[in-house]
Amino acid sequence: MVVKKRGYQLGVNLVMALLALACVFPFLLLVASSFTDENALITGGYALIPKAFSLASYEYLLTSAAKIVRGYGITIFITVVGTTISILLTVLMGYPLSRRELPGRNGIAFFIFFTMLFNGGLVPSYMMWTQIFHIKNTIFALLIPGLLLSAFYVIMMRTYFTSNIPDALIEAARIDGAGEFRIVAQIIFPLSKPMVASLALLVGLNYWNNWTNGLYYITDTKLFSIQNILNRMLMDAQFIASGAGGANLAEASAAMPTTGIKMAVAVIGILPILVIYPFMQKYLVKGISIGAVKG
Repeated sequence: MVVKKRGYQLGVNLVMALLALACVFPFLLLVASSFTDENALITGGYALIPKAFSLASYEYLLTSAAKIVRGYGITIFITVVGTTISILLTVLMGYPLSRRELPGRNGIAFFIFFTMLFNGGLVPSYMMWTQIFHIKNTIFALLIPGLLLSAFYVIMMRTYFTSNIPDALIEAARIDGAGEFRIVAQIIFPLSKPMVASLALLVGLNYWNNWTNGLYYITDTKLFSIQNILNRMLMDAQFIASGAGGANLAEASAAMPTTGIKMAVAVIGILPILVIYPFMQKYLVKGISIGAVKG
C-alpha cells in the first residue's frame, strides 16, 4: 500500500514537473533567441543555447534608451494608479451588491452583467471619449477606456463577499456603531486580501500589457507607454528590414536583426511582470478559486 502511494505521488510529481517545464520552456526559448545572431536564427532556427551569441537586438533597442525609460515610467505610473483606483471601485461596487437588503440589487446586478455581453463598439467609444470627454493625448486615455472597471471583476468580488463574509460579522459591527464605510475599510477589505490581491494582479497585467488605448487615443510620443514604444520600434525595424525606404536604407536593412528584435521586445515588456508574479501567485490561486467557484 505504501509502495503504491509513493508510486502514485512520484507519478503526480513527474506530471507536474513536465507541465511546469512546458510553461517555462517557451520563455527560455524566447530569451535565448533574443541573444542569438539573426543569421543563426534564420538558418538554424530557435535553440535554448544560442548557436551564435549576439547583442545586436538589445543594441538596437538601446539606441532609444531614453524613450524606453520614459515609457517604463509612464507604464508603471498608469499600472499603479489605475490598479489602485480599479480595485477601490470594484470593492465599493461589489460590496453593496453582496448585501441582500440593497434596494434594486437584482436590477443593478443585471445591468452590470449586461455590459459583459453588449457594448457600443469601437467607433462610438472613440467618439465618446474624444469628442465628449476629450481625453485624447492625455494621461486619462491610458487610465480609463476599457480598463478602469470590469463587470466580470465586480461579479467575482460580489461572489467572494457573499460566500466568505459572514452576515453576523457585519451585523455585529453595525451594533457597535460602525458605519458602512468603516465596515468596508476595517472589516471587509482586510478579510478580502486574497481576492483583492488576485484582482490587483489581473488588473495590473491588463494595464501593463495594454497598447490599444495608446494606439487609439495617443499621438503625442511623450505619452507613449512602454508597449507603444516597443511596438513602434518593432514596426520601424520591420520597415527598415523590408527595404521600403529606398537605397539609403539598403545597408541598414541587411544588418537589421528583425527576428531577434521581436524577441528582445517581448523580453523587455514581460520582465517586470515576471519579477512581481511569484510574490502574488499564492493570492491569485486562493482568490480565484474562492471567488469564482463558491457561489
